[in-house]
Amino acid sequence: MGTEKNTGGARIPFVAEDGVTVQFRVLEQTKFYGVNYLLVTEDEALEEAQVYILKDLSGQESAEAVYEVVEDEEELRAVAGLFEELLEDVDIVADDD
Repeated sequence: MGTEKNTGGARIPFVAEDGVTVQFRVLEQTKFYGVNYLLVTEDEALEEAQVYILKDLSGQESAEAVYEVVEDEEELRAVAGLFEELLEDVDIVADDD
């Protein structure tokens, strides 16, 4: 699971654990307790697009970022709330809601 650290709102390749590469579009990024998070989507054209929150696991000195999809419910709710505040017209709803 890696990509270059230059996000800048562009499309970034994300290599999943199964080796499949997905092109994500970065919608927003934020830092929470010193950890960088990205809000990404595969298809931003849909009104109700599926989004993912990625957590940067790489060190600050690393040239390549290593991200994982946030799955911890408490962490996911906290970071989703931050992204909702940053993107005032966006509501993030969990799949199970």
